[in-house]
Amino acid sequence: MGLRVLLVYPEMPPTYWSMRYALPFIGKKAVFPPLGLLTVAALLPEGTEVSMVDLNVTPLTDAALAAADLVFISAMIVQKESMARVVRRCNTLGKPVVAGGPYPTSCHDQIEGVAHFVLNEAEVTLPLFLQDYAKGEAKPLYASAEKPDLTRSPAPRFDLVRRKDYAEMALQFSRGCPFDCEFCDIIELFGRRPRTKTPAQFLHELELLHREGWRGPLFLVDDNFIGNRREVKALLAELIPWQRAHHHPFAFFTEASLDLASDESLMDQMVQAGFNMVFLGIETPDPCALKAAGKQQNLRADLLASVRTIQRKGMEVCGGFIVGFDSDRGDIFERQARFIQEAAIPTAMVGLLTALPRTRLHRRLAAEGRLTGDSGGGNNTHDLRLNFLPKMEPRKLVDGYKRLLAEIYHPDRYFDRCLRLLKTLKPHRATRRKLHAMELRAFVRSLLVQTFSRYGWAYWRFLVKGFFARPLMVPETVTLAVKGHHYFKITRSLLELERFKASLQELARTFEARLQAARAQDVPQRLPQHLAELRSARDRVLAQMQARYRRLPQDFRAYADDAVTAFRAGLDERLARIAGEAPIPIS
Repeated sequence: MGLRVLLVYPEMPPTYWSMRYALPFIGKKAVFPPLGLLTVAALLPEGTEVSMVDLNVTPLTDAALAAADLVFISAMIVQKESMARVVRRCNTLGKPVVAGGPYPTSCHDQIEGVAHFVLNEAEVTLPLFLQDYAKGEAKPLYASAEKPDLTRSPAPRFDLVRRKDYAEMALQFSRGCPFDCEFCDIIELFGRRPRTKTPAQFLHELELLHREGWRGPLFLVDDNFIGNRREVKALLAELIPWQRAHHHPFAFFTEASLDLASDESLMDQMVQAGFNMVFLGIETPDPCALKAAGKQQNLRADLLASVRTIQRKGMEVCGGFIVGFDSDRGDIFERQARFIQEAAIPTAMVGLLTALPRTRLHRRLAAEGRLTGDSGGGNNTHDLRLNFLPKMEPRKLVDGYKRLLAEIYHPDRYFDRCLRLLKTLKPHRATRRKLHAMELRAFVRSLLVQTFSRYGWAYWRFLVKGFFARPLMVPETVTLAVKGHHYFKITRSLLELERFKASLQELARTFEARLQAARAQDVPQRLPQHLAELRSARDRVLAQMQARYRRLPQDFRAYADDAVTAFRAGLDERLARIAGEAPIPIS
């Protein structure tokens, strides 16, 4: 019997990116499968028995772990809690864990329980590990700065996943980015010289997907798809006739830099090939912040005009935005909201600046003595723990950020951007969304759920105006409405979470005042008689906290657990301090 390998992909927590609350509208469990692990599976030796568990679509059973000789796991920072739980289960069952991917590569020295780290790019380090493992000489760590030639990268093992579980599929054409943004870890992981597959490779992978029955949205996971324009244009020249010959089975979207707007021929090619959406790292409308962060490509043209140029070509623009730069002033939140609204960007991923490991930003802040911790949960859109000392007062920064999210994801504001986008977009026949059974299902569920939601009137105004404004874009209109449901729920849950944390601080202050009053009223000899009353007061406060905790959305309770633990410990410490003045211990 050959080597038995179980690939495990950790759970994604609820975030703006996860689309957790939109997926039920189309009957799917996750957005797209873990392309990295599917590629790792293709790199394993012939004869290896491979299985995969994506925790976002199916649970991990003890039987699946027991059947494996090795458990491979790959994760991003945002998945670290789920990864830790998987590693602990493997340790309990005595199954060796092999870990790789972005999070282990950046933070392997902070991760416990992993037998072997296979870091950086698997095309280089995985064969070294497998050779040593076959000889019984596997080492704890495999790392390499070598950047492999992607023309030798195998096609992913698409057969390991089920189409019905995922809303979209993912492919990769290139790795690396030519730019040097201070806060970004992409160039640290993949370098500044974009490496690409050949057009023949990419089309072969498309053929495999096509034969497996995949259709519809396809995400190109490249961190900057246009980083190597010469190779991209060569790919598009072959992709356009392939799509035409196969009756346009795929609609592509990807990530790119804002300077895409300056290359009209490239935009035309992308639209003809079937690209209908692109994510841009816009970051901020403040040129001082862009310059300081090394985002030179965003200073070469007007930001708003660039976004509109791409939209008019027929591609929806999604945008990444950041607050917390050193140059940010008190009006940055209003400026960000105004730009997002004027640019008609429905999907605006606004995050707090985070110093990711191994970035120039991390190194600079460390040298300045401004780091305060690790990168938190890796979720900079609503894990509101800063890991550095900002120039702006931290409370002001976090409060402004919360106001910004509440503003841009207020239903009226969101649907206004969607309507503006529909009126601006000029979709090519190759990029227009098609009406299939999945879209019809989404529409029916949307009517049932969103009509009776707290934003039902805003929803219906948008549908009516959208249908009349662009009657041939009904699928796009419904898609934007469904995404809005997810964004509204995430935003509302985030704000409820923050109100809960603020209430803990108020409860703690109230209890402290009660303790101080007891100390002021009595001499130490009389304190013992009040300890029972103080313990009851503590228990009442804890009961209030627990009741408020239960009212939090269940998916968000995990984000409150650290605050709850600290709150309990704080109450006990305060009570113990008072009890220390008395001759009897507290219970």
